[in-house]
Amino acid sequence: MSLEQLFDQIGHDLGWHDHNMRRDRPYDGQPHTSTGARGATEIRGVTFRDLRDCFIRAVLLSSSGISKPGLYEEACKGEVATLCENDIYGFNLDKLDPMAIAQNLCCEVERIMGIFPNVPGLTPTPAAGRTET
Repeated sequence: MSLEQLFDQIGHDLGWHDHNMRRDRPYDGQPHTSTGARGATEIRGVTFRDLRDCFIRAVLLSSSGISKPGLYEEACKGEVATLCENDIYGFNLDKLDPMAIAQNLCCEVERIMGIFPNVPGLTPTPAAGRTET
């Protein structure tokens, strides 16, 4: 199998090519992703204005190095950031990864809901071939 075929198979396994957007489809992706258990969490206590603010921060969190100086750092402050909708204009949005924006948006929504990170606790394990001393 060529590298291209391998990545295509990985994409299919991860659902990158699943053209289904029905709300009743299963959450059968990896648990920590929006197609897994994490994605099944209902949004509660979030207004449309909150969602707008999360989107502005998500765009700026996805723009490190290409937005106006200081905006990425300001977006890192979460809901205490001093940002406005005009801050997402004035740089090349084509250089942003749309799925990075989506992921950052989900994390920002989790933060204002007080459930970030919405994943089970992680337990560190030794790397393969290494032993603890």
